[in-house]
Amino acid sequence: MAVAVLPFSFSTRAPAAAAIPFLSPTKTKTNPPCPCRCSANPNPNPNPPPSVGVTASLLDPLLLNFFRAKMVHEVGWDSPRPGYDGLIQVANRLLNAKSNQQTQLSALRVLKSLFPTWLLVLFKMLVAPIAHGQLASMMLARATALSCKWLMGPCSVNSVLLPHGNSCSSGVFVERCKYLEESKCIGICINTCKLPTQAFFKDYMGVELYMEPNFEDYSCQFNFGVPAVCPAVDKALKEPCLEICTNANRRRELGRTESDIAQCPQL
Repeated sequence: MAVAVLPFSFSTRAPAAAAIPFLSPTKTKTNPPCPCRCSANPNPNPNPPPSVGVTASLLDPLLLNFFRAKMVHEVGWDSPRPGYDGLIQVANRLLNAKSNQQTQLSALRVLKSLFPTWLLVLFKMLVAPIAHGQLASMMLARATALSCKWLMGPCSVNSVLLPHGNSCSSGVFVERCKYLEESKCIGICINTCKLPTQAFFKDYMGVELYMEPNFEDYSCQFNFGVPAVCPAVDKALKEPCLEICTNANRRRELGRTESDIAQCPQL
């Protein structure tokens, strides 16, 4: 969901000089144009109009509540905690109540429910085939970077290498994923975000997506237009628990060996 603030410019035309009896019109002396240009505004506007980023941030609570309502509808349970903390608890309930495959399908249904069906059909039919998918990939990268900061934190569009060797500005780099950091769980990242999101864009919008989460610094790279790798060779699915994982730390306190926690049990 993108919100743009469009500045409007108004042009005014000076009224024609009225004829005043007994007075002859006065000639206005005009100075020659200045040969130089000044790039700085001598009278800056003390109250500039809000930027797109500011406007989008005002929508963050609405987007959070909208997404959470869809999650609650799928899970059939809501957390008493408000805001983002409550959303993370709902995601935990989704993961713990179902198998990994069922969790991924549930998350996929949530993503699909965020958009009107006709919009997904038209986008896949009319936009995705243009320029071998590059236009759609760039559009989705910008929409993701603009509308998902409330969920993931600061992110920006960057260039990625497409399968045929060309570079395209269809990537999104998440500096430090808030969803991963707050959930403290690789299993939630993989089963409620990475795998269902890749499947959603490919199956319902006709655009390939490969997501590369970094579990050391919590960054994440979205590669729109790049096919996802097979789960059997996806290194993200073979990572150990995070250092901040509550369950892993509890297992360490119980004297479990590192081999027992070498891989997240939710993968």
